Amino acid sequence: MSVSWSLVIHGGAGRITRDVLTPEQDAGARAGLDAALTAGSAVLAEGGTALDAVEAAVRVLEDDPHFNAGRGACFTQEGRNELDAAIMDGRDRRAGSVAGVTRTRNPVSLARKVMTASPHVLLAGSGADRFSAEQGLEQVDPSWFHTDERRRQLDELLSAGADAFDSDMKYGTVGAVACDTQGHVAAATSTGGVTGKRW
Repeated sequence: MSVSWSLVIHGGAGRITRDVLTPEQDAGARAGLDAALTAGSAVLAEGGTALDAVEAAVRVLEDDPHFNAGRGACFTQEGRNELDAAIMDGRDRRAGSVAGVTRTRNPVSLARKVMTASPHVLLAGSGADRFSAEQGLEQVDPSWFHTDERRRQLDELLSAGADAFDSDMKYGTVGAVACDTQGHVAAATSTGGVTGKRW
């Protein structure tokens, strides 16, 4: 009997059609998805855990400005990037999550630390940022998450006098689900939220 594994990723929620992406944006997003699949698949092919695979895949997407997670996250109404992430381990049903973090380069790794190094399931805001630094996770200046396109989207929303995000501008949350060679399942997700989101 052959040992098998599987990995599924997604690079966005919401409506993304070819007419809203330039050929360069489309190619960049596809390259990012391929890199995420490669990272997660490498873990699983070596007999690694589903948990490690989904974290690896989502970290790649968080670092890629083509996606609304980590670098490339949407801006809040106040002009900040506030990041959310969650990770779940099917072996024991543990989960960890973070909301409104502003300095952790890879929020999915912070969610995993919440699961493995704290008694909590969810940490938010400045407390989550502090916990991240205490855990030794890579910290970045909040400007690292900014992209010109996401800023343009917020400026367009604000100039129109809108008080809520435009559903056509939510290019989406990323995620991964894996089943490893032991038959264990894990899932992870990360997002920058929606343009113009409130507290």
